[in-house]
Amino acid sequence: MSDQPSLDKQIISQVAERSISNQLEEAEQIDIYVETDILKIVQGQADAMTFAGQGLVTKQNIRVQEIKLQTDSIDINPLPAIFGQIKLNKPVNFIARVTLTASDINNALNSPFSRKLVQNFQLDVAGKPVNFTLHQMQIILPGNGQIELQGKVQLQENHNSRPLGFTAMFRPRTPSHPIRLERFNCTEGEGVSLAFIVSLMQKFQELTNLPYLQWEDTKLSIKSLEAKKETLILLVAANVNQVPDSVTELAN
Repeated sequence: MSDQPSLDKQIISQVAERSISNQLEEAEQIDIYVETDILKIVQGQADAMTFAGQGLVTKQNIRVQEIKLQTDSIDINPLPAIFGQIKLNKPVNFIARVTLTASDINNALNSPFSRKLVQNFQLDVAGKPVNFTLHQMQIILPGNGQIELQGKVQLQENHNSRPLGFTAMFRPRTPSHPIRLERFNCTEGEGVSLAFIVSLMQKFQELTNLPYLQWEDTKLSIKSLEAKKETLILLVAANVNQVPDSVTELAN
């Protein structure tokens, strides 16, 4: 028996490749394989989908160096899909290996899409709430498993607001050790207390220890994060109940 996909699967996969390419600003390479048949696809169903892409740039100007993604079964409402609205009839699970360059990440951090997702964070410093709003962030990947952040935030404490510039060097969590802060320096403003740094690290620990992150109807879980020189590699698992409204709104 031939290992080659049947003609209908080849056609469906090629249509899917063209459809996704049309949703992107740019793509160096896209390969999609859809495990389904003509009858199922008419009903908006597929047993699984494998997606691989390089040099992908979204309409929001977010670039991904490389992605490899595998889903389980897919079931969408075919009628809204005709008009460009993806409505899932049941949740979809996927796992993806995503490679980002430092330039990719920094461009994404400054994109309108990312800024819409940024929320004000609050810390509990010695029993007092401290809010800080991110104004600027840059990531540097020097290699050796390290990540350096350079940023500017606005701190608000006891009705007083002040700017703070900083650089921080840390190592992401691995199976053998938790997230580790190796250096924190203030580059603008009056500096921060040791209690502030301890509270910040506790917040990082809390976020990294969460079983998943909730974004609208999507649950994201970062299974691993590898920092190399100029490159960050993430293994991400997700459960998607519906395509997030913020994605479809920004894509239009």
